[in-house]
Amino acid sequence: MKWSRLLLALGALAVLTGCAQPVTVPVAPEAHLPDCARIVLALPNQLAGLERRQTSSQATRAWGTEEVITLRCGVEPPAPTTETCTTADDLQGNAVDWVAIEGEDGWTFTTYGRHPAVEVFVPASLAEQRSTSFLLDLGPAVQRVEATRHCIGLADL
Repeated sequence: MKWSRLLLALGALAVLTGCAQPVTVPVAPEAHLPDCARIVLALPNQLAGLERRQTSSQATRAWGTEEVITLRCGVEPPAPTTETCTTADDLQGNAVDWVAIEGEDGWTFTTYGRHPAVEVFVPASLAEQRSTSFLLDLGPAVQRVEATRHCIGLADL
């Protein structure tokens, strides 16, 4: 009798675990590039205290449960822009420039000066609860692609 309950419980756990749906993340136009594979394979399993989830597309990652941070490699690199461009520098040699754009439903951060470019989307509710310091955690992976341009500010003109 005890064994049957244990097997039933294990079976239920397996069913529940297997039912976790992948996060739908649209594939980027240049997701097939080898540099995207290098970046994605180097990404952390946790981001801002959120566990990594399975995604639906090549060269993508997601972290979180109900509200999810998503990453896509192979998006169109941003051209020079007047949008906010900031450098996430962990002071250990990992400095990455990001163009930050606030939308109605959250923030989009896109690497600046790197090809292929990486795009990170943070839902508004998560952006309110957490700082953007998680961009520092992405730096070592993103730096696998060399920067050819950098953010400039008014002081650089």
